[in-house]
Amino acid sequence: MPDGVTCIYFLLDPQPFSLFSYSQVAALERQVFDFLGYQWAPILANFLHIMAVILGIFGTVQYRSRYLIMYAGWLVLWVGWNAFIICFYLEVGHLSQDRDFIMTFNTSLHRSWWMENGPGCLVTPVLNSRLALEDHHVITVTGCLLDYPYIEVLSSALQIFLALFGFVYACYVSKVFLEEEDSFDFIGGFDSYGYQAPQKTSHLQLQPLYT
Repeated sequence: MPDGVTCIYFLLDPQPFSLFSYSQVAALERQVFDFLGYQWAPILANFLHIMAVILGIFGTVQYRSRYLIMYAGWLVLWVGWNAFIICFYLEVGHLSQDRDFIMTFNTSLHRSWWMENGPGCLVTPVLNSRLALEDHHVITVTGCLLDYPYIEVLSSALQIFLALFGFVYACYVSKVFLEEEDSFDFIGGFDSYGYQAPQKTSHLQLQPLYT
């Protein structure tokens, strides 16, 4: 996860593709940890986001405003999804982390990978527990410097931060591309200054010259 210095460098970096680079790296990092936690809903959302970032890169390179508009539209959904993730892990309203079907489509009991592998976490298995289902075990996690819900919240907050900058960038660049397409002067242009009608020349009848 990028630190504060990296974020400051991102704000000061004038290169347009640095935005796509940070977005892609952050999405791939999140995809890896969601795969380790078998969270299928976030995996699907991350995959779509990675494809959308590639679409945004292609639209920028090829000067396609439509692709950037599609990328901006996806970022609106992406912000909404990450806002839902934040509310889910903070258990806002009636949301609860005990509902496994939201993240895993009710196919497993796995949760965030950071639950057992967070910084400073000490995992102790509980043997012969009656709460353990088949092919599962019960553990106790203690000593975490930062609980896994807050790590997931910070990760989603970073995604929202990058998405907001990406949305502004996509809207601005697509607007520039559209203006250039409207003012494009094709082979001399179609305005009165760039196009001149051919002048009619009078044909003179040649007469023999006698000396």
